Amino acid sequence: MSQDIFVVVEHLRGQVADISYVMLAAARELSKGIGGHVVAVLLGHKAEGLAGSLAADQVFYLDHPALTEFTSDAYQKALAGLIGEKQPRVVLLGSTTIGSDIAGGLSIQLGLPLASSCRNFSADGKFVSQICGGKIMAEGDLPSPTALVTMVPGGYKPEAGQSAQAPALTKLEVAGLDALRVSLAKYIEPEAGDVDISKEPLLIAVGRGIQQQDNIQLAEDLAQAMGGVVCGSRPVIDQGWLATSRLVGKSGKHVKPKVYLALGISGAPEHAEAITDSDTIIAINTDPKAPIFEIAKYGTEMDLFDLIDPLIEKVKAAKG
Repeated sequence: MSQDIFVVVEHLRGQVADISYVMLAAARELSKGIGGHVVAVLLGHKAEGLAGSLAADQVFYLDHPALTEFTSDAYQKALAGLIGEKQPRVVLLGSTTIGSDIAGGLSIQLGLPLASSCRNFSADGKFVSQICGGKIMAEGDLPSPTALVTMVPGGYKPEAGQSAQAPALTKLEVAGLDALRVSLAKYIEPEAGDVDISKEPLLIAVGRGIQQQDNIQLAEDLAQAMGGVVCGSRPVIDQGWLATSRLVGKSGKHVKPKVYLALGISGAPEHAEAITDSDTIIAINTDPKAPIFEIAKYGTEMDLFDLIDPLIEKVKAAKG
């Protein structure tokens, strides 16, 4: 068994997912404590070009037509063979629909321990997982012999897992993928009809404190003045006041704007974990004990309805 750390790279439609870069950054940090190399594991077909941005010591590229698109059957079989042969110390997978779909199966098939919802690693090689929606942080030692770990975003910046220099790539043959139980019939992408809040640099977020649907227009006016986009927490979306595409949270979008202005949002763990990659969080909430203040860089207990109009005037004045 080696001390190497494998990172299973997620990608879709020719784009590497941010969680892959987060895991590579985590693997680099972990390698300082346990030693070993950071090895990116890329599965696909004619997809070796995706390896160029991965901050890894080495890339194992598993090429097969059955890996062109993700299916749990093909990925699990390919990874089981690789992990069984190489026996790395740790295998990192995303706590995503892809990673979660195969992590449990790999654990059972290979008889390996699985640590889920890991957020970061300590210098001595321990892992820290968030449980109960992030209300509790649990620390533990990486189990032996090979630890399978699913990772959530937020503990590391994606930029730390990116590299301008392509790592060494080793192409590996994959066998046993000709008789699969699951295949992809068709990839259907929803029509673009709204903004992608995960890519917006300035977000005006509204929560339960906005009180009623008519008040959403106040946030829209502020967003227009500031050049931002309105989004919301779960209570606002459940009421139908904003489209589901505007949901920020564990069951919605993870966002990373330069500025996240939270209006009347308490900051429940399910919401907080989706905004921790923001450069600057500004919280407006009349409750001084609101959890949002624990992660905000700036905050005020002022009533949002007393703040919005003067803020719009200040912004317009500053723009001339």
